[in-house]
Amino acid sequence: MPQENLEPKHNQTKYKPDNISFKKAIAEKIKSSEVIKVIIPAYNEEESIAKVIAEIPEIVQEIIVVSNNSTDATEENAKNAGATVLQENRKGYGYACLKGMDYISKQSFDKLRTKPDIIVFLDGDYSDFPAELTKIIAPIIEENKDLVIGSRVKRWREKGSMTFPQIFGNWLATSLMKLFFNARFTDLGPFRAIKYDKLLELEMQDKTYGWTVEMQLKAIKKGFSYTEVPVHYKNRIGSSKVSGTVKGAIFAGVKILGWIFKYSFK
Repeated sequence: MPQENLEPKHNQTKYKPDNISFKKAIAEKIKSSEVIKVIIPAYNEEESIAKVIAEIPEIVQEIIVVSNNSTDATEENAKNAGATVLQENRKGYGYACLKGMDYISKQSFDKLRTKPDIIVFLDGDYSDFPAELTKIIAPIIEENKDLVIGSRVKRWREKGSMTFPQIFGNWLATSLMKLFFNARFTDLGPFRAIKYDKLLELEMQDKTYGWTVEMQLKAIKKGFSYTEVPVHYKNRIGSSKVSGTVKGAIFAGVKILGWIFKYSFK
């Protein structure tokens, strides 16, 4: 769906996968073997969270919303929409993701509830198209990739959906990753999928804004197979907690660059 066909802010139509391979993967492989869980960090996303949950494909076994110290109706709306809701009072994107991972690791698995094969991370602000989850997981299922990043390509971004600091920061970070590690990433997009066993192997640590780049750097260091797929991106509902403030943008940039330089000397 080209950018020019997107409807005005917050009224976008649902994305419908048009590649037959996605449908084939769902029908022949996901249904019979793959267990997929989604982790959604959310801070004060009461207006968007139910929309995000509603558009996640039914192939997902469990949607886990981690309320990152929300003070609005995020938790109630997520629960009413059918998600498992966790609370993480320590503010930070990484804290929320780690909370979701900890919850999964402590689940008991039996014939009705099996260990996940794939974990998908997705934001709760409705800036992504949740239906594109099938596109995100396809390389894992069809090509046995370990990690897939949804790349917010320019031609599929709604005008204003990414700020200049975000665009520049992504360019700088991925350029440095290419220079130091010969990486082929073009984005640090939060919409991503990873094999569950590989995620555990990464031993993730970052508690705040460095979560995404930490995952990508560690995947490179460990020799994981990875790829990117182009995804659509639209204006989020509400204001950004990171790029929407000067402090947030600066802090995020420092954390991201810190991880890159740290690993460049390892």
